Amino acid sequence: MSYFEPNEYINYEKLEKNINIVRKRLDRPLTLSEKIVYGHLDDPAKQEIERGKTYLRLRPDRVAMQDATAQMAMLQFISSGLPKVAVPSTIHCDHLIEAQSGGEKDLKRAKDINQEVYNFLSTAGAKYGVGFWKPGSGIIHQIILENYSYPGVMLIGTDSHTPNGGGLGGICIGVGGADAVDVMAGIPWELKCPKVIGIKLTGKLSGWTSPKDVILKVAGILTVKGGTGAIIEYHGPGVDSISCTGMATICNMGAEIGATTSIFPYNERMKKYLGKTGRADIAALADEFKQHLVPDSGCQYDQVIEINLSELKPHINGPFTPDLAHPVSDIGAVAEKEGWPVDIRVGLIGSCTNSSYEDMGRSAAVAKQALAHGLKCKSMFTITPGSEQIRATIERDGYAKILQEVGGMVLANACGPCIGQWDRKDIKKGEKNTIVTSYNRNFTGRNDANPETHAFVTSPEIVTALSIAGTLKFNPETDYLTGADGKKFKLEAPDADELPKLEFDPGQDTYQYPPKDGSGQRVDVSPTSQRLQLLEPFDKWDGKDLEDMLILIKVKGKCTTDHISAAGPWLKFRGHLDNISNNLLIGAINIENGKANSVRNALTQEFGPVPDTARYYKKMGVKWAVIGDENYGEGSSREHAALEPRHLGGRVIITKSFARIHETNLKKQGLLPLTFADPADYNKIHPVDKLSIVGLKDFAPGKPLKCIIKHPNGSQETIMLNHTFNESQIEWFQAGSALNRMKELQQKSS
Repeated sequence: MSYFEPNEYINYEKLEKNINIVRKRLDRPLTLSEKIVYGHLDDPAKQEIERGKTYLRLRPDRVAMQDATAQMAMLQFISSGLPKVAVPSTIHCDHLIEAQSGGEKDLKRAKDINQEVYNFLSTAGAKYGVGFWKPGSGIIHQIILENYSYPGVMLIGTDSHTPNGGGLGGICIGVGGADAVDVMAGIPWELKCPKVIGIKLTGKLSGWTSPKDVILKVAGILTVKGGTGAIIEYHGPGVDSISCTGMATICNMGAEIGATTSIFPYNERMKKYLGKTGRADIAALADEFKQHLVPDSGCQYDQVIEINLSELKPHINGPFTPDLAHPVSDIGAVAEKEGWPVDIRVGLIGSCTNSSYEDMGRSAAVAKQALAHGLKCKSMFTITPGSEQIRATIERDGYAKILQEVGGMVLANACGPCIGQWDRKDIKKGEKNTIVTSYNRNFTGRNDANPETHAFVTSPEIVTALSIAGTLKFNPETDYLTGADGKKFKLEAPDADELPKLEFDPGQDTYQYPPKDGSGQRVDVSPTSQRLQLLEPFDKWDGKDLEDMLILIKVKGKCTTDHISAAGPWLKFRGHLDNISNNLLIGAINIENGKANSVRNALTQEFGPVPDTARYYKKMGVKWAVIGDENYGEGSSREHAALEPRHLGGRVIITKSFARIHETNLKKQGLLPLTFADPADYNKIHPVDKLSIVGLKDFAPGKPLKCIIKHPNGSQETIMLNHTFNESQIEWFQAGSALNRMKELQQKSS
């Protein structure tokens, strides 16, 4: 599986056996997604399979966790009482490093500030058999691509951009920590049988058009929720014109359309990448089983979108949402019309989406042309290498030097500004400004906590060109720059190697192997720690209906996991549930007053912060609910957005629709995620109402629940609410959480 795990092997034989069982049962050609998903069924002979309806019980090959989510995942695993993980698992330290002064200084500062957390993750990894990638090693998804993903793998990761591994032909799915605990505990993992959206690629990428433009175009077509409940499967002759890391870029940002994951079929570009990253033996084995790593001829997709790569133009998406797509040629005029700032304050390249060797090479090719004409970036410019291996290799091959000479600052091998870990000094909060990035998300305030920052996402080479020009009004395909000598020149389309001519330089050794026997390892959590807190079990359902619940907040418009549980400075509390609960829903807009973090306390009639109000209700023994809009909980996989409302006394979240990962996370923590049978009923509930959910004694799969709305004037009305619970998920609710249910089953079996 990986040279870091010499005793763990790829089992294509089992994959083949399961695929053959399912193909015989279904009697039809299979998509690639179906082959890999059904190839990992716990019971392929008896599993009920219906795309978009049934729940599958699966056996993933491995688990990966980034440090911000690994804290809670490992705390939950410790609570399970199990001695060791059942599948290969890794922890990656990439989220807690704040961009401030540059790579080396920022890394040193992060190690000092986060020593307690890093020590916890390191010792927990050693005790329970989990590999540990130290701070500075790189971004989780780049590390997985370089070392762990392979054609046909099923990997789950506690980060929404885990689908990055689909660039190597794997089914890699972002989940919450509780799902990771199930897999690490050896329990079959449940996933609603995904639909499959086929995207047929024809033509060939060329010029300024990059792999990033494929997913930016797809996001514009499908929107932020168009992929919900589906796997995006790319196929067609155009696939072969995209590098392996380019395919990873496309799969990575599939998270922004709500897709379960995205995948490409195994091909020569993947084989080339496996060889260059020291895994030629895996490529040779994949060649033997290639018929199971590509879709069957004649397979049927639930929806098909066709994109001609030869006609695709460079795109830039934003601001404030990743599905607002514009051709780069149009963005200047659109920005002026909309009143968006056209001057670019900062350009940022890197992130888990675009930090490969090829990405850095294409950006350097643009920068080199500017330098040849005596120009540097007009905007501030930052570079985030995806891994220590990428950092070392681009330094050796001269790319880093070129990017620095054009005005760039090389940041640590970490997530940094992409997730809000950015100590930004060039503007004040509330100042209207524009940044362009090669990142994946651009929600309000995500990168720098400034709601007036207009963030646009595009390819690294376009970011570089726009940073040199300093304005959104520049189109590198047609417009000219003026050199230091006063002469006009046009940038040529960048060209760069997809992989280094020499071998990759691995850089510093940043991996900690788990010992063969970690049973004697101590894992300390101080009871006075402000960063870490052992978990207490949530209360079980009392067997009664949920009556007269207050409404904590009725949310207006978009409510992502960033709105529910902000990142940035709050990341330091990801291992301390009570402390991080102080950010509950502070970014959500209250429909009652149009403000963030200001809700009416129904018991005192005073307005105050959302977390304070929730704590007051909990203290008074009052249950509460949240009312949300469409695609509630889109964005990050962070389960804190589910743990926090449960911890502070919430019981029900009612919305028009949910994002997949967040809905599952809510179920795992014993909450009731429910949707309006009639979306117009959203307008019937007011923040001052009381709600009762009745019929819970007869709670059953597919059976709607009744909600009684009690208005302050004494009148009542009844609406119906739908849910997607299956039988085992109902048991999670009844036990108080999925972890509680796991313990109940362990006690019964012992």
